[in-house]
Amino acid sequence: MSTTGLENSSVIVTGAGSGIGRATALRFAGEGARVVIADLNAASAEEVADAVRSAGGTAATVVGDIADQRVVDQVVTTAVESFGGIDVLVNNAGIMGKMSATADVTDADWERVIRVDLTAPFLLTRAALPHMLERGKGAIVNTASAAGLRGSASGTAYTVVKHGLIGLTRSTAVMYRDKGIRTNAVAPGGIRTDMVVDMDPAALAPSVVVSYKANSGRMGEADEAAAAIVFLASNAASNINGVVLPVDNGWSAV
Repeated sequence: MSTTGLENSSVIVTGAGSGIGRATALRFAGEGARVVIADLNAASAEEVADAVRSAGGTAATVVGDIADQRVVDQVVTTAVESFGGIDVLVNNAGIMGKMSATADVTDADWERVIRVDLTAPFLLTRAALPHMLERGKGAIVNTASAAGLRGSASGTAYTVVKHGLIGLTRSTAVMYRDKGIRTNAVAPGGIRTDMVVDMDPAALAPSVVVSYKANSGRMGEADEAAAAIVFLASNAASNINGVVLPVDNGWSAV
């Protein structure tokens, strides 16, 4: 039996089809949770759902762009109708964009990164909160980034939205701490995933960022970030609220 308080809990994980999201969904499944797997890729979502069931969990899938309000509504409805409510929300889905420096960021790239990496977590948090308030408890964990702790870990758009996501985390934590709802974030450094960065290696930002990443240490594994996410969602973190936890092998301490 789970000692984390997550057994039979209703959990939403966005971007759960691969990388940190996949590892997180499987860790929740190992605790006996019921997981809504939200991802843009249908085949990936179904593969993870099968893996969750094999690990002893229960899974439901929602396929679509989490930056779309209709998909957000579908994710929340699925959790409530399939699993009776929402105990945990993990806003993990994200893109890096073209990793451009400020003068090189296009309107389209700026707006897309903000929509997926910041607006989508806000929309899903706003939609999930009434269900958590109804229960008088809940845990929200946002996947921020080392880029949200410094100005040198990625391109401008990604860096800006991860700073914004940390602001969303802290504001929500303060606003709802007396309502039984905790909101925290993890800030991964370099993690070995299949996230694709569509960038021009000859552009300014990559050449600048590479020099700073020399201090980043070894690449982390997706499951290491997932372990921190599940911890923050669990009863073991019952008095932890508004924290941004680096998962970066000490990069943020350099």
